[in-house]
Amino acid sequence: MEGFTALYIFMLAAFTGYEVISRVPVILHTPLMSGSNFVHGVVLIGGMVALGKADPDDGLQLFLGFIAVFLGAANAAGGYVVTERMLAMFKTGNKAEGGAK
Repeated sequence: MEGFTALYIFMLAAFTGYEVISRVPVILHTPLMSGSNFVHGVVLIGGMVALGKADPDDGLQLFLGFIAVFLGAANAAGGYVVTERMLAMFKTGNKAEGGAK
């Protein structure tokens, strides 16, 4: 019964998350991205802890820990890049001089 309960909670969380995010105004997207980047940083720390606790003789644990750290770092860095690009769209500058300032 534990598996069905976990699946039920996951489905409720996914549905609730979708409904909440779909109703967010566009103007609030950038602050939410910044907040989610913080969460991705926490996920990265969790992956680093899991990799540090992995048994050195178990290749699967080391591989999964490495993948967790790699994907967490890529996700956090990508989130900051996307946020920076979104913020750059709102900067004012003289386009004739060759770029935004």
